[in-house]
Amino acid sequence: MTEMLLSAAIGYGIGQLSPAALISKLKNKDLRENGTGNLGATNTMLVFGKAYGIAVMIFDVLKAYIAIKIAKALFPKFVFAGLAAGCFSVIGHIFPAYLNFRGGKGVATFAGMMLAYDIRVLLGLLLVAIIIMVVTDTGYYGPVSAMILFTAWLFLKVKSISVFGGVAAVGGLIIYKHKENFINAKEGKEIRVREFNAKCEELQSEENECFEEVLKSE
Repeated sequence: MTEMLLSAAIGYGIGQLSPAALISKLKNKDLRENGTGNLGATNTMLVFGKAYGIAVMIFDVLKAYIAIKIAKALFPKFVFAGLAAGCFSVIGHIFPAYLNFRGGKGVATFAGMMLAYDIRVLLGLLLVAIIIMVVTDTGYYGPVSAMILFTAWLFLKVKSISVFGGVAAVGGLIIYKHKENFINAKEGKEIRVREFNAKCEELQSEENECFEEVLKSE
């Protein structure tokens, strides 16, 4: 039980570190009040540009990867150390205590779990996700499909109900956090993949105009 709690604490502690929140603070613009209202890579890219978004994505992926590796190294005899650290890194990302439990949606951090288990599976599912996004022209379909496939693959590999249950629960939480995306897609309000670059430029142009107005007023 001690190993489980410590592994979960490691995962949660690392998972709640938010580069998106740091960038928001440095830019003096809260991502939770702009764009999609989410402290994640996609919204960072929308509001602040691709470079910032990619940096956030890499950091968020590495959070779960590092948490899993640390937990496994500290508790090599505890078979669920990596699982606990990985799942709770996603939970920490979504519900960071120091940010009033308002974080991201967990997709990139979940990808870090995939990376820790098998990079080949991650790359394969990344390709599948890209194909699905291009075909459907809807961004969240790809990651959601990849998470479902990864959960099924992991169960077939380890044949453990505990592992399947933990990963499925976290995957279900991520899907739940995307409920607004599903609603927006039904209503035709979701940002399409092919419109993403234009939307990024629109939001960043608005930010530049606001900044220029502030300078003029000083």
